[in-house]
Amino acid sequence: MSNYTYESCTVEAPDGIKLHTRIFKPNPDIRRDNLGIVLVHPYSVLGGCQALLKGIAVGLAEKGYLAVTFDMRGVGRSTGRASITGFAEVKDVVSVCKWVCGNSDLSVDRILLAGSSAGAPISGSAVDQVEQVIGYVSLGYPFGMLSSILFGRHHKNILQSPKPKLFVMGTRDGFTSVKQLRSKLSGAAGRADIHLIEGAGHFQMEGPAYDAQMVSLILDFVASL
Repeated sequence: MSNYTYESCTVEAPDGIKLHTRIFKPNPDIRRDNLGIVLVHPYSVLGGCQALLKGIAVGLAEKGYLAVTFDMRGVGRSTGRASITGFAEVKDVVSVCKWVCGNSDLSVDRILLAGSSAGAPISGSAVDQVEQVIGYVSLGYPFGMLSSILFGRHHKNILQSPKPKLFVMGTRDGFTSVKQLRSKLSGAAGRADIHLIEGAGHFQMEGPAYDAQMVSLILDFVASL
């Protein structure tokens, strides 16, 4: 018997965009607390979608935490059009977080935001726009020179946030070197932890083979908050 249930719904952003959302609910007897974990998928323009995060969401739900994934604007069954720099998508993240906290059936009063690849800068820009967000996890933040052309204006939003942060990255990430990551985080406000996965590349780390490790890292971070 499964330790979680799954359902789909639609969340509407303030500008009328409708976001296809999935909720992974742990069974009541294993649910740990009122924390919800909202997962933000990789770059829409390159085929990123919430399905890429299903393995992590299921793993979190099976460990007792409510997890939420969604397709950002212009992806899958969500309406609208994807933006190049991800700033329109920040509204999507904020909308889903506020909806989760405002839905009495979900019983969530705190949120951990976790973004994968381009979802990391996008969710990072939403962290301080939602009061209930208590922490942030980045899975492969693209801090490198080339990716900064697209996402560089997001950097300061998460680096200046006082909320606790965890940055997970493979040592063979093709977008960001370990040196670049450490340099960026050296001036970060508040707590900014780093976890390096030896030998993992950027897209490799996004694959299902690493889902269980991502779940474990997220849960360890939650336990430390």
